[in-house]
Amino acid sequence: MPVKKLIGAIRRPKALTREEGLKILVRDRFRCQYCGLDGAASLENYLTMTVDFVLPRSLRGSKNPHNLVAACRPCNVLKGGHRFRSLEDAKRYVLERRDEEREKWKKATAGL
Repeated sequence: MPVKKLIGAIRRPKALTREEGLKILVRDRFRCQYCGLDGAASLENYLTMTVDFVLPRSLRGSKNPHNLVAACRPCNVLKGGHRFRSLEDAKRYVLERRDEEREKWKKATAGL
């Protein structure tokens, strides 16, 4: 099969539209479902808000609203493409990783 046909045959999940993402943020009241950051409290917080696929798109996670949550960018990055049994498992993992990263940051910046 020619490469062009192979590339076209690969199923890529479609990204969320702006409207779909906004519906999730509104549903979750612009609050990160992992760390609780209030995206409505300030413009800076708002600008960090994203929508996360609880089961990542890379693992065939769907755009079903039950698979989508509001997340601040740091939590979304820390969760990455990991698979979890539930949102609570993902939340526990993200919060543990935040604590680990916070300790690394404190050590790295202690002498500044």
